[in-house]
Amino acid sequence: MKSIILAIVFCLIGGASFAKKTYKGTKPNIVYILVDDLGYGDVGFNGSTFYETPNIDKLASEGLVLDYSYMYPTCSPSRVALFTGKNSYRTGVYTVPVLEKGTDEENIFSRWTVTSEDTGYSEPLAEEGYKMVHIGKWHLVGPDPIVEQNMDWPIKEKLTQPDPGDYSWVDMHKSDAVKPYYPEGRGYIKNVGGTYRGDPALEPGGYKSETGGYFAPFSNPFLGQKPTDEWLTDRLTDEAIDFIEEYKDEPFFIDLHYYTVHNPLRSRSQELFDKYMAKAGDPITGQGMEKGKKREQIARYGTMIESLDDNVGRLVEYLDKNNLRENTIIIFTSDNGQNGKVNNLLRGTKGYIYEGGIRVPTLVNWPGKVDVGRSSTPVMVMDYFPTFMDLAGINYKGTLDGKSITPLFNGDDSKLNNRPLFWHIASQYKHGACSVIQKDHIKLIQWLATGEMEMYDLLNDPTESNNLVSAKPEQAEQMRKELAKWRKSNQVPLPPNAAMPF
Repeated sequence: MKSIILAIVFCLIGGASFAKKTYKGTKPNIVYILVDDLGYGDVGFNGSTFYETPNIDKLASEGLVLDYSYMYPTCSPSRVALFTGKNSYRTGVYTVPVLEKGTDEENIFSRWTVTSEDTGYSEPLAEEGYKMVHIGKWHLVGPDPIVEQNMDWPIKEKLTQPDPGDYSWVDMHKSDAVKPYYPEGRGYIKNVGGTYRGDPALEPGGYKSETGGYFAPFSNPFLGQKPTDEWLTDRLTDEAIDFIEEYKDEPFFIDLHYYTVHNPLRSRSQELFDKYMAKAGDPITGQGMEKGKKREQIARYGTMIESLDDNVGRLVEYLDKNNLRENTIIIFTSDNGQNGKVNNLLRGTKGYIYEGGIRVPTLVNWPGKVDVGRSSTPVMVMDYFPTFMDLAGINYKGTLDGKSITPLFNGDDSKLNNRPLFWHIASQYKHGACSVIQKDHIKLIQWLATGEMEMYDLLNDPTESNNLVSAKPEQAEQMRKELAKWRKSNQVPLPPNAAMPF
């Protein structure tokens, strides 16, 4: 009898252990790769023949490409919307604060810091058991978040930041008082290289410095040095692999937010630079057709993209070798459009509300779980938060402005097709403040200072060359009313000089 009882006990113990492992396996690991300033057409899977991205293209060919994937025109509102799942009017982050132009009559000047009132997706994921790491660009905190939070908003002048070589802010940012604004205060186990800065060029001279922050020794006070350090993109990938190695037996979430390919441009190697200098350009996209100094800049840019691709390949190879791919979803995207580079197939660049500024390369890869193909269903940056909740099986009750895109993984667009997408940019950078509605691939832009509108058919006119407001006044008015209704019902704030009441 005693032996039977012991056998039952051992079975129960073994069963409990097995159940625990099985439970962990049901939650997918998530690797979210966010590149900085990578344009829609800067990857092979979206038609580039000049820039070389074979590893990323392979992920795309074996996964789902989202052809109409949208961010904001600049990184700050994109990253805040990603983290909080909220539209810009809720957080008050409309652009990178230091880039704003004009007066407080023309702008609602942007906030910089995400406060504790706005939950980040990392918090419910960490509570659910995910081991979280943030690697690379953070940019969700201002130079002095405590002072910023005590300001009387809206403020009269835009926020400022220290010079690149000024490290006077570092001690405060490593203190307990500022911890709630950093990854470790948001459910992440570790923060590698995330600061208030939007680029790696922290050393004296900034963009004009020799390394630009991309070559070791790194000047980032939240990164530290390792004996093997040489190139920043390599180091950040090493950190991702090391974290997975430590937590691969538990559900993990890797926020791999590369600083590349943000300025300042630096060549990964002389060999790669020479390769892109000698490479024939693409007359269709205009990539690589530049001359003189501009050609040198594009060659440097090409080396950075190829290095990015090499590192994505390294990460995928590690996951494959450790039998982690089956339960790991990889999402690859960019925080806004290309920064001043060329793509003749889309209008505008970073900072502009046109397609070249907000439409970004995006793929989802999860072997056996995500159908292979391309989707023309528009998705927005706010959709990632609810998607992560859906993947983790979390019934999140907070306010979110997006929808889970998981139905698209198996070809179901019924819950996402025909829905309106909204942008509200209440401050000026490359152009005036505006609100935007996009629905059924028709985009209406309303300029807040004048009330004037532009409307484009994105399927048939991706370069947004033909303003349809005069040709289709009834449709334009219908969309204007829907945009105005959205602003009014959500009490969306307008700059003082706005031409409309709501």
